[in-house]
Amino acid sequence: MTKIGMITGAGSGVGRAAAKALSEKGWSLVLVGRKADALEQTAAQLSGPALVAPADVGDPAQVKSVFARIADRFGRLDLLFNNAGMGTPAVPIEELSFEQWQAVVSVNLTGAFLCTQEAVRMMKAQQPRGGRIINNGSISADRPRPHSAPYTATKHAITGLTKSTILDGRPFDITAGQIDIGNAATEMTERMTQGVLQPDGSLAVEPRMDVRHVADALAYMAGLPLDANVSFLTVMATKMPLYGRG
Repeated sequence: MTKIGMITGAGSGVGRAAAKALSEKGWSLVLVGRKADALEQTAAQLSGPALVAPADVGDPAQVKSVFARIADRFGRLDLLFNNAGMGTPAVPIEELSFEQWQAVVSVNLTGAFLCTQEAVRMMKAQQPRGGRIINNGSISADRPRPHSAPYTATKHAITGLTKSTILDGRPFDITAGQIDIGNAATEMTERMTQGVLQPDGSLAVEPRMDVRHVADALAYMAGLPLDANVSFLTVMATKMPLYGRG
């Protein structure tokens, strides 16, 4: 039976790389993101079928609409990868606006919750029941960067969502895991090649790694049978300055 997977933030970066890796392994995919043209570009690079489903994951009605399309097209969901995320400029916390805070919470946390909620509903009801949810947590879920309060707070919260989903999904053959990523080479981390603010106040160029390594790790986690789970996995550029920063 073909496995069905949904990826949020599928229009670029980690989401697009994950889609390619899963497609190569025979998954049929649902690509979710705000920009339809970017999702179409991802779909065009896949080796298997994909449903392009533009949506704002922070909007409950739009999320429900995506899951209705999944039910109509595939009748089930085996994997949700909560990958959509954003940050704010690296400025002191007192300079951030409420709107900036709210935007990050809406995408990073509320979006993951809403998609998880709908996925659990579907996974409980389908036959055979069960499925897997993987959250993109970031290394900031463990160690913050300077001036990153909204991003760091939401990624800490994602860890709580991951653990709660593992527990609450257990009786229904639903499990969850979290992949914490450090300096994958994507559009989002391009600034690291020019210098990133460090805890001591200096700027330093940080090493990055090929995003394919993240995609391969995600595909491994997704491919496990439901009686096995990787609850937390960190994949990072070896020489990035993570250890020692807190």
